[in-house]
Amino acid sequence: MGNKILAMIRDPKRIMYSLGYHGFFRYWSAEKYLKMLYHLKTSEHLDLENPLGFNEKMQWLKLYYRNADYVQMADKYAVRQIIRERVGEKYLIPIYGVFANSNEIDIEKLPNSFVAKTTHDSGGVFVCKDKHTIDVAKELAVLDKRLRINYEWYGREWYYGQFEPKIIVEKYLTDESGWELKDYKIFCFNGEPKLIEVDYNRFVDHKLNVYDLDWNYIDFYMTSRNDSSVEIKRPENLDVMLEIARKLAADTPFMRVDLYSIKDKIYCGELTMCPGSGFVDFQPREWDRKLGDMLVLPENNKKGM
Repeated sequence: MGNKILAMIRDPKRIMYSLGYHGFFRYWSAEKYLKMLYHLKTSEHLDLENPLGFNEKMQWLKLYYRNADYVQMADKYAVRQIIRERVGEKYLIPIYGVFANSNEIDIEKLPNSFVAKTTHDSGGVFVCKDKHTIDVAKELAVLDKRLRINYEWYGREWYYGQFEPKIIVEKYLTDESGWELKDYKIFCFNGEPKLIEVDYNRFVDHKLNVYDLDWNYIDFYMTSRNDSSVEIKRPENLDVMLEIARKLAADTPFMRVDLYSIKDKIYCGELTMCPGSGFVDFQPREWDRKLGDMLVLPENNKKGM
């Protein structure tokens, strides 16, 4: 706790972020709050009248666009029904149950390896490779703390305030390496796949490489570093993956569809409407504008709401 306080003193922005997470600004208008947060995050002013970059357009969508499917899509458990209806049951990761909190989970009934995650965020994940070598109850209890985070308060992603977060326990998956699982994140703009981000070494030295649809390497990255020396082969079933992404992203201005490919088997991980809550650290910075140019904003359908 002392280290956290010291870090906040050294970087006052972290105090504002913490206040946002805990709902201190929840009575501010969403527009006022996001303008403040955007400036803190980027040192730039948020232009909602003429948004150009990807991050600006994400803020615009949070404020002025509503899609009835977004609440279900944001919930990692409820979204399974959308995946089932649009592309089929076979693309769902097998699950062992969904629970209100860790106290409901009977560890003895779980297999030796599994993945537990909260249904409303990306950071609440516990990967258990061998439950006999770790304090599973302690690790699961950490997820209870994640359940209390309200992302509607922090990033004004309205859909997160429309469902009760839970803990979902899934089958532990690995690819051909036997120890990791590459994550193929397909960026869809106005329903069409445009870019593929491949995340690898997730729990050792997390990196990501970005490719176009012809599997040409693109030298930019977001959040985690890329590595041009790492050759990631084009998945043999990439065309199928792109078609899955296209169906799941239909009728949305932007959607990131996260898929896993294990030999000839494809699984859908999650759907993301607003990566990084629209505060993505693009390197080089010019890629914020390049991705922004790919996104045509819909009409403001929140007027009068």
